[in-house]
Amino acid sequence: MSQKRKQYSAEFKAKVAMQALREELTVAQLAQKYGIHPTMISYWKKQLAEHAAEIFAHGTQHDDTAQTIAELYRQIGQLKVENDFLASRPGIIPFASVPST
Repeated sequence: MSQKRKQYSAEFKAKVAMQALREELTVAQLAQKYGIHPTMISYWKKQLAEHAAEIFAHGTQHDDTAQTIAELYRQIGQLKVENDFLASRPGIIPFASVPST
């Protein structure tokens, strides 16, 4: 029978990789402490170092996303007011097609 591969959470990987980057303990000591192969810890450490810039890059995208969301909420509010205004006018047919010229 084959054994199922053990899967680790992202939080656990980050915790172990950060400890490896701090170099308070050697990779071998961390491997023994957590029961993980030293190669795995080295791989997580390398991944963390390579992708650290992406973590900070997402912060600027978050600002753009927040501005986009704010603009969309403003447009929703404006459309709601217009819709309520048109709904209160019985003589106006909403969504009436305009003849093309």
